Amino acid sequence: MAKNKTQTLKGFRDFLPKEMVIRQKVIDTLREVFESYGYEPLETPSLEYAETLLGKYGEEADKLIYTFKDQGKRDIGLIYDLTVPASKILALYSQEIGLPFKRYQIQRIWRAEKPQKGRYREVLQCDIDSFGLTSPLADAEIIAIIYKCLKKLNFKKFIIKINSRQVLLKLMSDLKIKTESRQLSLLRTIDKLEKIGIIKTKKELKEKGLSDQESEKLLALIKSAKPDKNLQQLFDYLKQLKVDEKFYQFDPTLVRGLDYYTGPVFETIVEEPKIGSITGGGRYDKLISNLGGPDIPATGTTIGLDRICDVIKEKNLMPELTSTSTKVLVTVFNSESLKNSTELANKLRQAKIKTELYLDPETKLDKQLKYADRKGIPYVIILGPEEIKKKIFTLRDMKAKSQEEVNLKQLLDKLS
Repeated sequence: MAKNKTQTLKGFRDFLPKEMVIRQKVIDTLREVFESYGYEPLETPSLEYAETLLGKYGEEADKLIYTFKDQGKRDIGLIYDLTVPASKILALYSQEIGLPFKRYQIQRIWRAEKPQKGRYREVLQCDIDSFGLTSPLADAEIIAIIYKCLKKLNFKKFIIKINSRQVLLKLMSDLKIKTESRQLSLLRTIDKLEKIGIIKTKKELKEKGLSDQESEKLLALIKSAKPDKNLQQLFDYLKQLKVDEKFYQFDPTLVRGLDYYTGPVFETIVEEPKIGSITGGGRYDKLISNLGGPDIPATGTTIGLDRICDVIKEKNLMPELTSTSTKVLVTVFNSESLKNSTELANKLRQAKIKTELYLDPETKLDKQLKYADRKGIPYVIILGPEEIKKKIFTLRDMKAKSQEEVNLKQLLDKLS
């Protein structure tokens, strides 16, 4: 019987060190920006009761939630996003947490998507949200953080598209489309306009009960819509928060397909590569009460780490990164010098210099140098009998292919 071929599940990915260096750099950058604005960390379970997840996103999104029965025959599901789990926290612990509350959350989520470029079944989401605030200043700060994060990640060309569900819902009310369920259903179709095109969008709107004339009028009204007073105030706040106007715009066709949005919505697009939105979010003032909690307004966004890393890799936005974060390799000349090499590695680590000690005293020096070169370690320290005798170190610059003799203080200064 043939042995099964080992492979990674479709829609899931393995990340080797060279990819993990980029991912870790992005996570560290995002966390630094989040905390600079006063956001606090939060973590929630990967599994929730299915009833907590289902019915919050919309019919199409519900189909993408992984649900199953556990060993206790309970209906449970893998989290689809971080917004619903965070809202559950506010529903349960709002009095303990206190409002307003600003949180960030970096965790994996799962969706039964059809895998394609930029779309995976397991992704790492980086969310920020403000709870307990109705002011458009809270929405503007979220957008300002998106802008700050992308600029710090060396993104040169991106646009943050901004609209409001209130603008769209008013247009529908003017067309006598009154019931919330029908409004949400039509919004989910309009959200696909850019993806499926005008012909398929009109066809789907017709299937949902709009006449050709009504579809034409609705789409025309949407394309010619203007920001309402609340959205205009948000734009005014963006100027005060020093968000460059070149990087955001009002887009009346932006919907965001999830049912829980109630106000301003926003997403970020890059021109190249064609990978879809790299951030997406908005205001969701009713979600917490829908989960059985108090009436707490909320706004926030997801910053899609996987797509951001894909863009960084494809556009080479971090050319300075090597495949390792290690700064220096301490070689071991022979068994007799092992103690000296070990003591040096300890001193370097105490000085907060990322240091690797070669772990086989029997390996020849040239092979240790090739190892450092293959890993992309920028510096190597050679500590042989002559260096030990003179109480110096030979520091080799692997990129420049040069080396020099230094004392301990000079060594620490150069590597720091």
